[in-house]
Amino acid sequence: QVQLVESGGGLVQAGGSLRLSCAASPSIFSINAMGWYRQAPGKGRELVASISSGTYYADSVKGRFTISRDNAKNTLYLQMNSLKPEDTAMYYCAGGLLTVRHVDYWGQGTQVTVSS
Repeated sequence: QVQLVESGGGLVQAGGSLRLSCAASPSIFSINAMGWYRQAPGKGRELVASISSGTYYADSVKGRFTISRDNAKNTLYLQMNSLKPEDTAMYYCAGGLLTVRHVDYWGQGTQVTVSS
């Protein structure tokens, strides 16, 4: 069983940046695909970015967010630049043994709030 713990959320002004981290224990090595989902109040959970053999970004974040993975540090990252108020949501780290669309492991979430 793998545990995922997010950090790095917070309150930021529009146009600002945040970097989310997701620490996996005991190891990230066994997880083929990882990603970040987000859920805004009253909305469904959406896949924002993922990484496995390649990367995927939702249209709404392309060019602003960058996902990366450091297997040596057992950590997944999401660099978020040029943040907008509509990026406000709870962000969840997710891991899939085969694909991130079928999530086997979830983190507890970290709140990102972007003020206008």
